[in-house]
Amino acid sequence: MTARYTQIQRLAPQHDITLLCQLLAVARSGYYDWRHRVPCRRQVEDAHLQSLLSTAFRRSRRTYGRPRLTHQLRLQGFHDGQRRIGRLMRAAGLAARSPRRFRPQTTQSNHSHPIAPNRLAKLPTPPSTLNSVWAADITYLPTTDGWLYLAVVLDLCIRRVVGLAFASNPPSALPVAALEMALFQRRPAPGLLHHSDRGCQYASAQYRQLLHSHGLIPSMSRTANPYDNAALESFFSSLKTECLHHFPISSPADTKARVFDYIESFYNSSRLHSSLGYRSPADFEKLLS
Repeated sequence: MTARYTQIQRLAPQHDITLLCQLLAVARSGYYDWRHRVPCRRQVEDAHLQSLLSTAFRRSRRTYGRPRLTHQLRLQGFHDGQRRIGRLMRAAGLAARSPRRFRPQTTQSNHSHPIAPNRLAKLPTPPSTLNSVWAADITYLPTTDGWLYLAVVLDLCIRRVVGLAFASNPPSALPVAALEMALFQRRPAPGLLHHSDRGCQYASAQYRQLLHSHGLIPSMSRTANPYDNAALESFFSSLKTECLHHFPISSPADTKARVFDYIESFYNSSRLHSSLGYRSPADFEKLLS
């Protein structure tokens, strides 16, 4: 019953209280009795935690569900269980965005370029060293002027985006630009393993030459097996769910700005990753440095 009263109190500024009581099947007198009671210690704690949850939820760009919000509060010194967090989230109407799944074809593997073996499958997962294994892939983003393509390079050790590039179509120059950004920013030593799908962009002579000139070792997924590059599939899903799907489709320029801000101001710097022990890529990198 307390949860219903709390929900009525939250909605009261925008709706008639009598109507809310009828909809939630509670007595109007009972609601007013509850509202004027002196709150007990547990209720005071709940109100404080609910305020912290609401703040953390907004700072996460409305993307955190119960597990991440639980860990976010633990970082602030609160060690409440997920059941209590879930109850307070429901009372406050906090619900993370859910993913929508659809994907056009971005991998063109019917080509005559050389195919590298899947060397990633033989390595420990996840890698324990910075700049030892990178993964690369291309995805599409909807805009008012059609698809915008995004190429990304991800450091699998820290799940950090280290290179990215945009284009209105997926030519071979797109992933080259993303890799060049990663090489410039991170300056890895020779021997780094570079994993991608079998697409013509990653098998092209231009891309292979760039890998060779910096001493990077190529690795490619098996045919039609997206799980071989699961970390990037997960990143693209998070990007589209948390950054794009719940906003109006915008121009290519605005989409680029929104995606770049999401990656640099949130995903890399502060988003908690379950695979990193609920740390952000930036914080996890500091632990390894």
